[in-house]
Amino acid sequence: MDLLRGALELERTASGVLPHRLPARARAQCSDPGLALASAQPSGVRLAFRTSATVVELDTLRTRMVYRGAPPRPDGGYELRVDGRPAGRATTTGGNVLLVDMATGAAERRPGPLGTVRFADLPRGTKDVEIWLPHNEVTELVALRTDAPVAAVPGTGRRVWLHHGSSISQGSDAAGPTTTWPALAASLGGVELINLGLSGGALLDPFTARALRDTPADLISVKIGINLVNTDLMRLRAFVPAVHGFLDTVREGHPTTPLLVVSPILCPIHEDTPGPSVPDLGELGAGRLMFRAGGDPGERAAGRLTLTVVRDELARIVRERAAGDPYLAHLDGRALYGAADHAELPLPDGLHPDAATHRRIGERFAAHAFGTGGPFAVPRS
Repeated sequence: MDLLRGALELERTASGVLPHRLPARARAQCSDPGLALASAQPSGVRLAFRTSATVVELDTLRTRMVYRGAPPRPDGGYELRVDGRPAGRATTTGGNVLLVDMATGAAERRPGPLGTVRFADLPRGTKDVEIWLPHNEVTELVALRTDAPVAAVPGTGRRVWLHHGSSISQGSDAAGPTTTWPALAASLGGVELINLGLSGGALLDPFTARALRDTPADLISVKIGINLVNTDLMRLRAFVPAVHGFLDTVREGHPTTPLLVVSPILCPIHEDTPGPSVPDLGELGAGRLMFRAGGDPGERAAGRLTLTVVRDELARIVRERAAGDPYLAHLDGRALYGAADHAELPLPDGLHPDAATHRRIGERFAAHAFGTGGPFAVPRS
């Protein structure tokens, strides 16, 4: 772990080591294979070392998802930073393929060979190197080769920001691992990121709350809502105490850590229509992946969740808890991406922002959270 940042655990595999963003105890408490997959997709995870090497090679075994009938997803990117500045980008080849049928949910795994990422012509002299791993591909680390010795980078002294959210926080449809909105916000805020954005997995699970509780951090944010709606997981009666229980657990380990609760960004299909989110089979048949809301707006009175309901309840819960918790704050997600943004930059598949929108969300979050007077601003001495 000395050369790896952003992972909570390393698993030894037949090929090498597999970084996880949830510990084994948490993964064992959930039978959903999608959560295990998301945990092993290393969003925000990076190799970091000090070296005078001019050539760096990394052997990996990736597992990438392919949706049957949909356009191929871009290869996951490896992004190089030297002394904090962008210095190159590469993709790998080979690897395993997980072929998913969106209509039936069936998945077929097809094994493949190792791949190699190579960065050459690095500047001479001692430097700090980071290789950010793909945010959207399971990545087993097999071998690291350099033409000079490497050593762990001493502590930066920067604050650690621990964030939890959905696939949007993990980085779905971002341009690369350093341009997911949390990675961008962390760079702008000058903090070290641990990203527990879990595709489909921001469901107020107690084991996730315990992972947040037990992870050292100086700043914490939780983005709650969209997965609860698009899985149609719970009703309002369960949602409110589940939010309280989740925040109570986090506070057990971080009683005075700044904690920011963020509600969902705008998503028109679920603003006033409950989930579940379902693929539009007509669009899928035409080779496009689009989602629609599968619920009935008339069932809101029976307690089915919509994004409007979730936002109202989160604002109320945080307001009431903040009376006794001065380190707790709230951010309406529509301040990051709202109606005017959707008119300019609509969600391409109805659920997930594109690369330009990730940048906008990251910049706005950084300005709100890390700016003067923000909940993550550096305290004045």
